[in-house]
Amino acid sequence: MHCGPPDMVCETKIVAAEDHEALPGAKKDALLSAAGAMWPPLPAAPGPAAAPPPAPDAQQLGGAGGTGPPGGRGVCIREFRAAEQDAARRIFYDGIMERIPNTAFRGLRQHPRTQLLYALLAALCFAVTRSLLLTCLVPAGLLGLRYYYSRKVILAYLDCALHTDMADIEQYYMKPPGSCFWVAVLDGNVVGIVAARAHEEDNTVELLRMSVDSRFRGKGIAKALGRKVLEFAVVHNYSAVVLGTTAVKVAAHKLYESLGFRHMGASDHYVLPGMTLSLAERLFFQVRYHRYRLQLREE
Repeated sequence: MHCGPPDMVCETKIVAAEDHEALPGAKKDALLSAAGAMWPPLPAAPGPAAAPPPAPDAQQLGGAGGTGPPGGRGVCIREFRAAEQDAARRIFYDGIMERIPNTAFRGLRQHPRTQLLYALLAALCFAVTRSLLLTCLVPAGLLGLRYYYSRKVILAYLDCALHTDMADIEQYYMKPPGSCFWVAVLDGNVVGIVAARAHEEDNTVELLRMSVDSRFRGKGIAKALGRKVLEFAVVHNYSAVVLGTTAVKVAAHKLYESLGFRHMGASDHYVLPGMTLSLAERLFFQVRYHRYRLQLREE
């Protein structure tokens, strides 16, 4: 999770369908060939074979690099528009709020030392009280405290994010060089988001803010959003795409791996924006920060 504003580096305008003709033929073919070689096309989505005329700035999910309008059955990936600010913020908010129970409960499995500590506390309770009832209440109380502190920290993180880059997506991602923001649109409604931010010092692009409306998951939308960032990196000649995540769900990590990312390591000492590092917080809130990298070319 990251809530700070993006660095303003590098040119970011996406090369849309009509802009491809402006690229030298050899360069255009090389870029598209490289993109196709790095990740396989998404499986075709069920539906009629015929498609409406393509929109130049929209990539339709369901075909190998196909394009289509935002409406209809197809899901289109296109650049963010200012009128979609509230919809994008809602999807981001809902996606982060899902991490409260995941971090509090599922995340406990990633921290065996914390599990051991909680078991010792329960044993100590029994040794002192000799009461099975009170001892059985200890785990429930500890999980309740984990939920409370997970909610407290994640809400603080959300407040930070919603008052920085997510406060004005147009200003932070669409206007400055070095960043861009895309939306997935289904039947005129925004159902997914993703952002890219370039790092000039090492010529990489960071993938961030990826989230899909829970009602539309399992349809390949997240993978299509991720591919959009990879295409952006290829077209603009970046050497790698990187990302960091505290996601607990295995599905999220499988998604990154399916896009070609390599897991570069994990840390249990990541300080999430909004953390106070108090003793109680250290006892009842832990996250594991994972780093991924997809190398596009050698520098």
